[in-house]
Amino acid sequence: MFSRTEILSEKKLAGYSMHMSFAENKTTELWKRFMPKVKQLNRLTNTNLYSLEVYTDTAFFSNFDPNRIFKKWAAIEANNIEDIPNDFQTLILPTGMYAIFIHKGPAAEGYKTYDYIFKTWLPQSNYLLDDRPHFALMGEKYKNNAPDSEEEIWIPIQERT
Repeated sequence: MFSRTEILSEKKLAGYSMHMSFAENKTTELWKRFMPKVKQLNRLTNTNLYSLEVYTDTAFFSNFDPNRIFKKWAAIEANNIEDIPNDFQTLILPTGMYAIFIHKGPAAEGYKTYDYIFKTWLPQSNYLLDDRPHFALMGEKYKNNAPDSEEEIWIPIQERT
């Protein structure tokens, strides 16, 4: 599952966001709103899709509560966020170090990958969570709930001191 660590350079994203919790997951609703409108965007950097979460702080997972609210994004990278149509929201993903994991299989089984990341890999690693967005990068190999689907899970990290 663990693939690599990488310093991600700043990314400019355009899309939609919603507040939700894991208990009241509105991800499907968010993507149904975003996907029909993505064709309105010009000057895209690539066609990779970002399913991104902005948590309140790094302690979000240490005392996990499935009812706790976070902001979820459905987005795509844009060359210039000044040219984005008004009904889209924009987000700048800051530069930083990420641990990258490959999730293979249906999106509905993503919880297995996250369980491994937060209960096994992270506690045994030389890293701590950093306070930046988490995201899944869905590129050419992503096929939603197909058994042969692949996506990259990017977790913000910093070295332990």
